[in-house]
Amino acid sequence: MWRDLAPLGRDTSTQGYRRYAWTAADADCRAWFRDQAETRGLGYEVDRNGNQWAWLGDPGAGDAVVTGSHLDSVPDGGAFDGPLGVVSSFAALDELRARGAELAKPLAIVNFGDEEGARFGLACVGSRLTAGQLSVDQAHTLRDADGISLPRAMERAGYDPDAIGPDPERLAGIGAFVELHVEQGRALADTDAPVGVASAIWPHGRWRFDFHGEANHAGTTRLEDRRDPMLTYANTVLAARKKARLAGALATFGKVGVEPNGVNAIASLVRGWLDSRAADEKTLAAVVEEIERAAVERGERDGVTVRVTRESFTSVVEFAHELRDRLSGLLGGVPVLPTGAGHDAGILSASVPTAMLFVRNPTGVSHSPAETAGEDDCLAGVAALAQVLEGLACH
Repeated sequence: MWRDLAPLGRDTSTQGYRRYAWTAADADCRAWFRDQAETRGLGYEVDRNGNQWAWLGDPGAGDAVVTGSHLDSVPDGGAFDGPLGVVSSFAALDELRARGAELAKPLAIVNFGDEEGARFGLACVGSRLTAGQLSVDQAHTLRDADGISLPRAMERAGYDPDAIGPDPERLAGIGAFVELHVEQGRALADTDAPVGVASAIWPHGRWRFDFHGEANHAGTTRLEDRRDPMLTYANTVLAARKKARLAGALATFGKVGVEPNGVNAIASLVRGWLDSRAADEKTLAAVVEEIERAAVERGERDGVTVRVTRESFTSVVEFAHELRDRLSGLLGGVPVLPTGAGHDAGILSASVPTAMLFVRNPTGVSHSPAETAGEDDCLAGVAALAQVLEGLACH
């Protein structure tokens, strides 16, 4: 499975993945998922929001045990973020069948669409729509860098954008959702444990900073006469690092757009996107407020107007304690650890009991082609997931 999936959406120049929602690469990944489902004789369906499901047992029976993750990627992302969870889910099902395990509940594997938000700027679109955390009207306003709307992109890919929306009946039929994921950090790297259980997801969000200045000639405009938004933006990037470090939080400007974007022109507009995360919501709010204050104060010095728009926010997620503790017990007391990364499991946690397994990442690198996990650790993850699924669905 890993060998078949590996070439899909891979850029040969960077060796990273560009599996963006509702593109040709995404379609290839979705075809791979369907093939895996049908090869195993599983019931295959696509829900109203474009998420793919592979069922063993009756979906309408209720109290289903669901596992899976996503197949899309960030720009030039790694091979493991998302796909490891989907591949491991099919492999765990194969292991259960090899054992002759008898299911007492329906079992499903899911591929949630547009988890990374690389194309439309909002993470976890498929699961947010399903859980009712993204309205239809909000979804219709989402556009990519080329101005193509989410409904138009879905339509071009052969899906019905008029069908999207909350899916409470589907969620009501799920008794537990367990997502396996490569660890995006180094908490397990220096331990003897190849697998861990998630305790919580830090609150996190994305904010758009618009720095409005004045376009002018780079070769004729005196420094004292400039209203250069690039200066304000650069100072804000440095301020974000400092404010986050002092608060024990995280803050990153990882995406930027410049107008008119000419080498010999002073910019009229710099637009930067801030990703910030912290252990609690109070700290996160304070850090973002301080970053915004620093931007505005510097903007006043530079003659630049600053506007800040919150584009997304996810509150702290405490995974269901009973389910979390049960997983830890089934796996013999493996490490329990928090994470700063968002996941579909975090979105669904408000609607169904959810839990996560992490597979050790020796470098801690993620969202990069250098992202990796050892084969033995990946196999340990499959074994752990199989054990968890058996404990939840067969007894």
